[in-house]
Amino acid sequence: MIIKILVHLSRIFVGAMFVFSGFVKLVDPIGSQYKFEEYFGEGVLNLEFLIPYALPFSILLILAEIMLGVMLLLGYKSKKTVWSLLVLTAIFLFLTWYSAYYNKVTDCGCFGDAIKLTPWETFYKNVILIGLIILLLIRVKDIKEILSKKITLAITLISLLSFSYITYHVLNHLPLIDFRAYAVGKNIPDGKIYHGGDQLPPTQDFILEDTQNDLTNELMAKDKLMLLLVYNISKSEKDGFAKIKKIADDAINKGYTVYGVTASFGDELVLTQTKYSLPFDFLFCDETVLKTMIRANPGIMTFSKGTVTGKWNWTDAEDVKL
Repeated sequence: MIIKILVHLSRIFVGAMFVFSGFVKLVDPIGSQYKFEEYFGEGVLNLEFLIPYALPFSILLILAEIMLGVMLLLGYKSKKTVWSLLVLTAIFLFLTWYSAYYNKVTDCGCFGDAIKLTPWETFYKNVILIGLIILLLIRVKDIKEILSKKITLAITLISLLSFSYITYHVLNHLPLIDFRAYAVGKNIPDGKIYHGGDQLPPTQDFILEDTQNDLTNELMAKDKLMLLLVYNISKSEKDGFAKIKKIADDAINKGYTVYGVTASFGDELVLTQTKYSLPFDFLFCDETVLKTMIRANPGIMTFSKGTVTGKWNWTDAEDVKL
């Protein structure tokens, strides 16, 4: 009887953990893409040939993670589900051990940007999960479907379709939930204040520079500021620049200070500005910071006195409110 209770509690805990972990990444799959690009990089696993496949790999892994959690809670195909959870967790266990032992990736991204854990904290979390999953595997006969087979199958398919649609939506717009320090309503200068302890200010690396000066404080004091973010010109969606030009023209007419912000230098930047007749100059900022600020390339952000008042993917430029 006690064993069955432990199995039941383990099933709920493991299933809920995988659903939660999968969901916070599902609402921002590009964040997981960046994390896997970091893992595949030369300084970590040295699998750079996999970097172009980081996004589809991330999407498949996220969908697998959240669906396995749902299936475990429902009791659907319990033996295959538990074995799949064991394999997936073993992969996570290796990655987090590697990150922690060699100090390669300081944030594994297992809970996206929602909850930050150190590599060792994540490793020990995965050790606990492995132990619970092994218990479930040993007592897999105690994992029963909580509903009829037809209803269980229907819920599983509806969940898969729903999660797939969410992924499609956020890839074409912006994350449904923004857990980062640059979310709408966040004040960037406040995020630069150090409050002591080991936690570094979340926006400490946010710096806007032209070729000679740091303009960060000046621009963060503006009542009406629009930044058009292009973290990498060569990787940007070129179809977006026509929309970017239009919204920039509208913003300038309404009294906004408007700048582009990029981490790119050189002729391609000048050519892009000329080709699309962009009515603003570009400032420079760290690429990682720009990727953190907005999951779009190009993307649109508005500010008032340093507080983020709006964020849009270039695909939603017509929805920008000024």
